[in-house]
Amino acid sequence: MLKVIVDAMGGDNAPREIVKGALDALEQRKDFMIVFTGDEALVEHELEKYTFDRSRVEVIPCTEVITNDDVPTLAVRKKRDSSLVVGLRRLKEDDSVAGFISAGSTGAVLTGGIMHIGRIKGIMRPALCPAIPNVRGTQTLLCDCGANAECKPAYLAQFGIMATAYATARGFGSARVGLLNNGTEEHKGDPLHQESYQLLKETPGIDFIGNVEGRDIMFGDVDIVVADGFSGNIALKSIEGVGKTVSAVLKAEFKRNLGSKMSYLFARKQIGRLRGMLDYAKHGGSPFLGLKKVVIKCHGSSKASSITPAVFQALEAYEGNLIGRIEGMLAQFVTGEET
Repeated sequence: MLKVIVDAMGGDNAPREIVKGALDALEQRKDFMIVFTGDEALVEHELEKYTFDRSRVEVIPCTEVITNDDVPTLAVRKKRDSSLVVGLRRLKEDDSVAGFISAGSTGAVLTGGIMHIGRIKGIMRPALCPAIPNVRGTQTLLCDCGANAECKPAYLAQFGIMATAYATARGFGSARVGLLNNGTEEHKGDPLHQESYQLLKETPGIDFIGNVEGRDIMFGDVDIVVADGFSGNIALKSIEGVGKTVSAVLKAEFKRNLGSKMSYLFARKQIGRLRGMLDYAKHGGSPFLGLKKVVIKCHGSSKASSITPAVFQALEAYEGNLIGRIEGMLAQFVTGEET
């Protein structure tokens, strides 16, 4: 039976929301099991709150936790019995494991992934690739959103390749790739983006449609937006901020007086859908594309509603042969860049 490893101690709401989200996924799909890594007493305390098939749950005791205050490289090396490191080691050693999920430190997950799992041969830099809900009712993949603040054109071309492979593994009907820039014209942007445009245009295996702007992530006719990690992270956090702002404004407006409260009763379903659309965290986590195994990073403040789809993401990527697809597409990509 396939397994998904969940870092029960990662994130602001661990282990309560992490355990609940994983068990919710277990209830919805019957052909896999969950492996929790973390403080055994704390995890078992949370498990006692629920009714589930115990034969489909395993707990690996760990005595350490890597926090956001830790220096990622030092923590991964020194805290070898942390829930994060133990989980990654199990992922590497056990071929029946589909993937690993953590809402812990982004830097530690990336560092641990590179150190314990390793990069796919030929990959220069792994990239974070969240799925952003869009106006078409589907999702737009944003690659990268923070793993690589400084990039070379070849990195961005590889981001396009990896995100295309991920879209295919997830069963996207199309995989149109755009480059995040400050305008749609071919000549727009700094030298990095101008060179990246030309390289993406020549990269085999991807459907490159040219430059796109930040608004196109949610409102444009594009399936994948390639970005350097600095720009991508700003775009992602801006989307998150807009979602919270819209939610707060709507809440305040509908509480303003009796008339507005009555209006809410007729519009609450539509408002709920709008809030759900603007909350990208409800669509799961962000895979670290480019590693030899499936690793999903969830938002640090993730609740159960984010962990559940992240579990399905891991299974979907594994069953869609994500790693093999990246390797196959990468074989067509030739550059003179060094790793």
